[in-house]
Amino acid sequence: MTDEPIRVDVRHDGGLRVITLGPPPANIVTAAAARALADAVEAAADDPHCRLVVVRGEGDHFSYGASVDEHLPGAIDDMLPAFHESLGRVLESRVPTLAAVRGLCLGGGLEVALACALVLCDATARLAVPEIELGVFPPAASVLLPLRAGAGATARLAVAGERIDAAEALRLGVVDFVTEGDLDEAVEALYAKRFAPRSASSLRLAHRAARAAVRSAWRERIGELERLYLDELMKTHDGAEGVRAFTEKRKPRWKDA
Repeated sequence: MTDEPIRVDVRHDGGLRVITLGPPPANIVTAAAARALADAVEAAADDPHCRLVVVRGEGDHFSYGASVDEHLPGAIDDMLPAFHESLGRVLESRVPTLAAVRGLCLGGGLEVALACALVLCDATARLAVPEIELGVFPPAASVLLPLRAGAGATARLAVAGERIDAAEALRLGVVDFVTEGDLDEAVEALYAKRFAPRSASSLRLAHRAARAAVRSAWRERIGELERLYLDELMKTHDGAEGVRAFTEKRKPRWKDA
C-alpha cells in the first residue's frame, strides 16, 4: 500500500471498479479515507461502462472501524458530520455498489459496508458495531441496520454490542451473500453472472429505484442522530470517558451520567 487511504483498480474494460481500503491490517476509516472512498465511488459513474463498484479491505480484514482519535472531544464535532457526508455520497452512488467483507468489519467499517447496496462476505467475516463498549453509539448504523435487519437485530448489535459471524449476518439480513470459498473469486463470479451481461445504463436506473427508500431514510434521519450524538451524548461524562479510556489503555470509569 501507498500512503493513500484507498487504491482503485479498474477491471473488465471498465465494467468493474474495485476500491481497496488500507493500510492493513486495520484499514482504519478516517474522515480522509471516507472522503477518498466517496470520491472514488462518484468517479466510477464517469465511465458509462461501469456496472459495479466493489469496496474491500486490504489483507485479512475489511476494517477495524473508524479512527478512535477522531472521536475525542475537539475532533468529533468536525469528524462526524464529514464522515456522514461521505457515507451519504456512497449511498447516492449512481453505480451499483458491493462491499466484499472478510475478517473483522467493525464500527465505522461496518457502516461503510452498510452504505453499499449489496454485501458479500466470506466465512471468516465477523461483524459488529461495538461503540457501546466505549460509551457511544453508531449513528449511521442506527439508520441503516434497521432497513436491512430490523429493530431487533439493530438492538442486538448497537445496544447489546453483539458480534456476529457470517452465517448469523446472512440469517439476519445484515449481509446478502456468503461464500465458503475465496472472496475475490466470489466477487468475480458474481460480477460475471449478475452484472457483466446487463446494460450498464439499465443497471444504474434499477439501482436508483431499488435504493430510493434507503436514501430517503438516510436523508430524513441522519441529521437527528448526529445531533443526538454531538449535542447530548458528548455533553455527558461517559460519552467521552470510554474513548479516553481506550486511548489511554485503561478500563473506563463510568459515572452513569
